[in-house]
Amino acid sequence: MESRMDFFNWLDYDALMKILLCLDDPADLVRVSSVSRSWRHFVVTNGLSRQLCIKMFPTLQRLDHVVEPSRCVKDITEVGCSRFVEDENLGVEHRAFAFLTRSCKTLPLRECIGEAISASSTDNYPDESVRNTLEPHERVGRRPSYWSSKGQNKSAVPETLVYKLASDICVVSEINIKPFQVGFSYIFCQIRKISVWPSQCSNGWSHERAM
Repeated sequence: MESRMDFFNWLDYDALMKILLCLDDPADLVRVSSVSRSWRHFVVTNGLSRQLCIKMFPTLQRLDHVVEPSRCVKDITEVGCSRFVEDENLGVEHRAFAFLTRSCKTLPLRECIGEAISASSTDNYPDESVRNTLEPHERVGRRPSYWSSKGQNKSAVPETLVYKLASDICVVSEINIKPFQVGFSYIFCQIRKISVWPSQCSNGWSHERAM
């Protein structure tokens, strides 16, 4: 009978980490975690999916908590062991970052904002509607394209624009705003264009980058 050796049992922790951290494809890391329970336990408990994701997309290093809505983890008192809950949470994080990394590498680029919903005020509706902030052209027809508020007597009063994102989950790292000012309107708040562009979008986990 052919004898087989699991090199995980022969290498120390530092050597294993150095080898696995050389992987640069999330699919390879998923394959490693599928070899056996011990291999999966090593990958999951050491957060290798998270480390690979952050290495490839550094803007996600500030993401410190992951929730999987479709999965309900039982209360500690029900399962009788806090270690079980910890393992469940690590498993959720592993799946989330593995999917997130794969999505960021494979899904095509597209705009993050799906549609403009509303504005706290509009000076001349619909000619200066918030929808104009998503218009890629400087002019529509014979007039400039921009959103203009009615203005406020107090500068501390904010204006609000509401948009629907193109994905259920979005990680926005930057928002670019292009002001539009005309000489006769000093108290109005006018915005020519707002751009929020993702590096990826999906109906599940997604990573986005604004340009």
